[in-house]
Amino acid sequence: MRKKMREKSDNARKGIYILPNLFTTASLFCGFYSIIASIGGHFPQAAVAIILSIVLDGLDGKIARFTRTTSRFGAEYDSLSDLVAFGVAPAVLAYAWALMSFGRYGWLAAFLFVVCGALRLARFNVQIDIIDSRVFNGLAIPAAAAVIATSVLLFYYLGGEGSFHHGSVLMGTVALSLLMVSSIKYYSFKDLNFFSRKPFMTFVLIVCVLFIIVLEPQVMLFVSALSYAVSGPVWTLIKLARRHKQGETDETEEDHGRV
Repeated sequence: MRKKMREKSDNARKGIYILPNLFTTASLFCGFYSIIASIGGHFPQAAVAIILSIVLDGLDGKIARFTRTTSRFGAEYDSLSDLVAFGVAPAVLAYAWALMSFGRYGWLAAFLFVVCGALRLARFNVQIDIIDSRVFNGLAIPAAAAVIATSVLLFYYLGGEGSFHHGSVLMGTVALSLLMVSSIKYYSFKDLNFFSRKPFMTFVLIVCVLFIIVLEPQVMLFVSALSYAVSGPVWTLIKLARRHKQGETDETEEDHGRV
């Protein structure tokens, strides 16, 4: 017991890894800036800050694994940063942009997004060694944040100005919150290895997708974020339909066997 305590104390005195935690700090900064921009009514800037935070959040983990600088401290710091950047910041943006006009229902929906995001992160940390790494258990909090941020960008791209007082934002915020704490499985893309050899057409397809995103970034980013958010429920329904069909087939075979 004393040996383990001594090892923990030695690890604490050794300090932390600088590079991956700098990216985490940059992601946290973007989340905080998004909150300030939302309070000031600068909604497009707030949305862009959340998107940038998502990019930085994706880089810090990859850099830590690539440089072999992963640590328990980095994982905990990343979770706290995610709660601010992808929980609080999108909720404040949604509230200031669209939910404020709904009064109590509006801020309760925004709070629901924050608390479900916190629960999603806590569950992820607990289940990290239990759930298959190829899937997420529930909608990942950065993906939920991306739907809100890209919705704002699409609104301004289509000529909108100021706030957007529509019930679809209220229902969408609640739906995203519930998807985060659900047990619906989402593809995590963690088994994709861009450093290994891939078919030539795979590279061509990636280039075409990037070309389309650059051509219409506001539209394609929103379509991508929304498509991923609904992919989990659609995937679940398809699996249930296949199981139901398989069950009917088995029952039919049993009936034929009895005859």
